[in-house]
Amino acid sequence: MTKYSALAVTTNYWKPNSNYIEKIISSVGDKIENGDFVVVSEKAIATATGRIVDESRIKPSFYAKVLAKFWMRIAWGYFLGVMCHFGPRLLKRLREYPLKSGSRHKQVALEQAGLMQALMFGSEGGIDGSNLAYSYVSLPLNKAGEMAQRIRNRVLVRLNRNVCVIIADTDKTYKFRSFFFTARPQPLKGIQSIGGVIAYILGKLLKLKKSSTPLAVAGCNLGAGEALKITNIADKARGPGSGATVWDMAARFHVDVNMVSWEMLDTIKHKPIVIVRKQAFKKLNTLEK
Repeated sequence: MTKYSALAVTTNYWKPNSNYIEKIISSVGDKIENGDFVVVSEKAIATATGRIVDESRIKPSFYAKVLAKFWMRIAWGYFLGVMCHFGPRLLKRLREYPLKSGSRHKQVALEQAGLMQALMFGSEGGIDGSNLAYSYVSLPLNKAGEMAQRIRNRVLVRLNRNVCVIIADTDKTYKFRSFFFTARPQPLKGIQSIGGVIAYILGKLLKLKKSSTPLAVAGCNLGAGEALKITNIADKARGPGSGATVWDMAARFHVDVNMVSWEMLDTIKHKPIVIVRKQAFKKLNTLEK
């Protein structure tokens, strides 16, 4: 059995227009070795590169309002959420789903990801508002492979370390025997993106084994199964940041959902980078494959 160690690297918050490659290099320079896996959060890169939308400026359509009022409050709050084994706190939040801001969010999901993704209860098509200020949400990267390769090349040139860079998202991939599937668009090759909300419901309903989703790999040849194990280890080491959902984030700061500021986020320890190694770090617990 292969043993891995994971080291979550704490950095300051990556605001829009941050030089994320320089932040990665300065954060891992004295920690990485040849052969390490450097797992980077897609959301952190998306925020740093300005792949964000201010939903307060969005005008919702009739269809977006229907999704917020009926689909989210009733279908998810009373039926699908129960089928997917949601806890009572999340079910209550869904039954009280905010109509104005929720409608704007569903409009963004419809425009950016389509209906099958907009039917998700959250993270529709990789669109996510957690760990972001005010009414901003992050959009999925459209060139994750190129970005992973750029990070890997810069680490090699600047730090003289040959590492494998993985860009990953916390949205889940499910395993059924040797078949990997996810609701998330554009996952790593070998993982099937099927049906949007259908994939999510199946995975949750059947209680299938799940892992965070790798989107791109640069610097090594990894099959989907191995990449999933590494990203899952990284996800556990990283933790939820300011909160697993926008509701958790707002509750942490004791403000309304759309009132979390950039300054509040600055006060949290952020861990957008996790180094995973096939041997033990000193004074670190190992996580087994």
